[in-house]
Amino acid sequence: MQHQAKNTLILALAAAAVLTSNIALANKLDDIKARGSLICGTQNASSPYGFQDPKTREYVGYDVDVCHAIAKAMGVKMEHKPLSTEARIPEVKMGRVDMVAGAMAYLPTRAKEVDYSLQYLQGHIKVLVKKDSGINSFADLAGKKVCASSGSSSAAIASKVLTKSDVLTFQNISQCYLGLQNDKVAAMTAGELVLIRFENDSAKTPAPMKLLSESTYVEHIGAVVNKGETDLKNAIDEAIKKVDASGELTRIYDKWMGKDSIYKLTRTFKVEPVENAD
Repeated sequence: MQHQAKNTLILALAAAAVLTSNIALANKLDDIKARGSLICGTQNASSPYGFQDPKTREYVGYDVDVCHAIAKAMGVKMEHKPLSTEARIPEVKMGRVDMVAGAMAYLPTRAKEVDYSLQYLQGHIKVLVKKDSGINSFADLAGKKVCASSGSSSAAIASKVLTKSDVLTFQNISQCYLGLQNDKVAAMTAGELVLIRFENDSAKTPAPMKLLSESTYVEHIGAVVNKGETDLKNAIDEAIKKVDASGELTRIYDKWMGKDSIYKLTRTFKVEPVENAD
């Protein structure tokens, strides 16, 4: 009888622990509403996503504005927390932030640790060449040297996509650009926004550059929350839909990446599940 009572107590405690855990997760959204603020993390030094304005010393950027818009749509204030790239997932998992909008592209490995909201941004990995090089497509890069930053996803992707090219890695992207200027490589590959800045700078030199129209890869970017926080994820999804329907998402895009920015890009992505995005 005593043994049976002991087993019953153990089972009851285990059930209580599971129930408490589920309640804690279910109450995350309630905690945000009770607090009256959404703690949103962004990158701290990545323009135009999240960075410190040198004049005002305030953190600004596409992701910062998206955080504000999501919080407003949820009926709460936004409490911003700047993060290093490496700290984005750990801060979510430790509960120090409610969500991260940190230019985090969907990856199956990441999706095992965190849950993704609907897509609120896309990023493209592109290729930059000299304007007078005669290179107009990936096919024209066959047999030519293409540079990428060492250890970058751009380098790994280029090796898989540009299989007929000789993909080289330099220590950083600035060295790649120098190599392209000095004809040590025929092209360089990196994120589109970085390459546009190089392209803009080169317009003032005797050797202007151009971006190829093709992308080696398209990154589907969503906000992330801790695994299992379904109510919070759903609330964020609904907020993103509302921000998109009002036109605010496009206005934020135009401000930081579109017609009102140095990049002059046109928004083409849709708000949809990151894992199924085109």
